[in-house]
Amino acid sequence: MNFDELYMKKALFYAKKADNKNEVPVGAIIVYKNKIIATAYNRKDHANSVLKHAELICIQKASKKLHNWRLDNCTLYVTLEPCPMCASAIQQARIKRVVYGAMSKNKKNHPIVNKIFNEIDANQKVEVTFGVLKDDCGKLISDFFKKKRV
Repeated sequence: MNFDELYMKKALFYAKKADNKNEVPVGAIIVYKNKIIATAYNRKDHANSVLKHAELICIQKASKKLHNWRLDNCTLYVTLEPCPMCASAIQQARIKRVVYGAMSKNKKNHPIVNKIFNEIDANQKVEVTFGVLKDDCGKLISDFFKKKRV
């Protein structure tokens, strides 16, 4: 098992916590110097806030831990492809690399996120690795929405 799979398993652990709280099961962790410095899961419904995406919570925690909003040498692991709002925050935080599991089912999401991460005028491009444990990540999301439809 490589490091990406190991860390994605940790992100999946947090996604399952969200699922247990009836939140959309997305989990995220931030790694700095091979150590997990922040963990989070979606809390939109619980907090009644559109801003409580796993990625945003994780960025906030990592910034507090490092006493810096610049997360230059950090890697974010997230179980679902970030939305455009989170992608912008990731890019603004100067996160070096993003690793995600499942692709968003929203077909418009990927081109927008890809453009944000690779913007020519950006302070720093974001390196992206996708598809890590995609089946596990995708199944968790699919099962959640199947339960909601019943």
